[in-house]
Amino acid sequence: MSLLSITFHCTKNNLEEWENYMDETLVLMTENLMDVNKYILSEIESDYIDEGKNYNLLLIFDNDELRTDFIESELLNIRERVEKQFGQEVMIFNTFLNPKKTRM
Repeated sequence: MSLLSITFHCTKNNLEEWENYMDETLVLMTENLMDVNKYILSEIESDYIDEGKNYNLLLIFDNDELRTDFIESELLNIRERVEKQFGQEVMIFNTFLNPKKTRM
């Protein structure tokens, strides 16, 4: 199992548009990813963020190779689409999660 956490930070100005984009476009893109076994799309609650909102897409792959392939192709496509639609109003941060022990 290999995990990738993608955090999207959206500024206050574009929250409604971003949430619509997530519901209508990002979910469909994620559903159509061939190498992703499971995913969780979440709204992040935080006491420390007041200049916008964070959302997270946790992707679960069978192995590191599939995750790497995704990063080199599909993630670039997702990033380009988000940047084209939102510019600097939505920032994307990747976190590579390498499980040491799991019970899923």
